[in-house]
Amino acid sequence: MKKYQAIIQFRVEEDFNELIAPHRVYINYLINKEIIDQYVVSMEMQTVWITLNAETRKDAEKVLKQAPLAKYWTYRLTELGVWDGQLYRFPAVQPN
Repeated sequence: MKKYQAIIQFRVEEDFNELIAPHRVYINYLINKEIIDQYVVSMEMQTVWITLNAETRKDAEKVLKQAPLAKYWTYRLTELGVWDGQLYRFPAVQPN
């Protein structure tokens, strides 16, 4: 399984807000299935960052294109070679 980083620019149009609830259901489903590792949104910058797991770039693009808000997106998808962070570490041992 490969990891990909999607950097998405979006635009807010007339029916955008109506699609937020079904979009969140879709994103939560993907998080629960461990397809999405990270999902971050900046409304100020109208940008989304998604780290996702997929066998191929085509599979990753399919996941992105099925999102309810995809018609408002333009994105760049990059295969990741290294990823690290607190979530990928063992928890620190806390002596009693």
